[in-house]
Amino acid sequence: MKPRVAADYRTLLWAYLLFPVATLSPYATPHVLRWFWPLALYVGFCAGVCAHNHNHCPVFWNRGLNAFHSAWLSVFYGHPTFAWIPTHNQNHHRFLNREGDATITWRYSKKNSWFVASTYFFVSAYWQDAVIRAFVHRAKENAPHLYRQITVQKRAFVSAHVGLLGLAIALHGWRFGLLVYLGTFGASAAMGLWGMIFVNFVQHVHCDPWSSHNHSRNFVAKLGNFLVFNNGFHAAHHEHPGAHWSRLPALHAKIASEIHPELCQPSVIGFCLRAYVLGSVFPRFRTRQIGRAAYAAAP
Repeated sequence: MKPRVAADYRTLLWAYLLFPVATLSPYATPHVLRWFWPLALYVGFCAGVCAHNHNHCPVFWNRGLNAFHSAWLSVFYGHPTFAWIPTHNQNHHRFLNREGDATITWRYSKKNSWFVASTYFFVSAYWQDAVIRAFVHRAKENAPHLYRQITVQKRAFVSAHVGLLGLAIALHGWRFGLLVYLGTFGASAAMGLWGMIFVNFVQHVHCDPWSSHNHSRNFVAKLGNFLVFNNGFHAAHHEHPGAHWSRLPALHAKIASEIHPELCQPSVIGFCLRAYVLGSVFPRFRTRQIGRAAYAAAP
């Protein structure tokens, strides 16, 4: 399993060692569940990041290995990863929070409050569903090989989660088995889906999609980016979507001086504390529109 880029040895270490250890350990020793469910949340979010990176820049040269890796990540992420192609690669990168983007942050509100940010998942997921359905329909009509891949990935995902739920119940009975499943793979899937959509919101709300570099909010702390495979360097990613994640810090450094200072934050957690906790009391901590709004007329 030699990756195309050497940096992805760490991707494989996370995916094939950390992910299963973090989620399966409570199956064997359920008393550790209380300590492992926060790790399961991290696994879900990180699996989403890995799926995102894999869809932009596949880990392997071999198509079969890439297909297996996609299916493996799907189990921890909480959804078949093919959905990244129509909703993110083909839609979000094309429209970048402007009209036509299924994931626009301003569909029902132009505010950036905790309520809007935390419930954005339900809005975004609803509108992404239509894009996914259209993609699957086109594949079924025009690309049989792609449609077979989609079908296999869906079946593998459902079978894995049914099997994992059944295993937890067989080992620990209905009540505690359900709790073990929900605290491991259930928590991972929930965080993978909600977390990726939430971060998409904070990376684009009140940014300027018409700008060369101010179209995205960046989170630049070294430790945070180490833990999430440089997912914080979002402007560089949008400007170089095919670049491997290991190149993003260098690409960000080239444009950092041209990015509005408010769009380079140390961490997501710090940003949320300021914008949503302090901002709920003190208006000066809330975000403000930088440049031209996404819903404004094209310049």
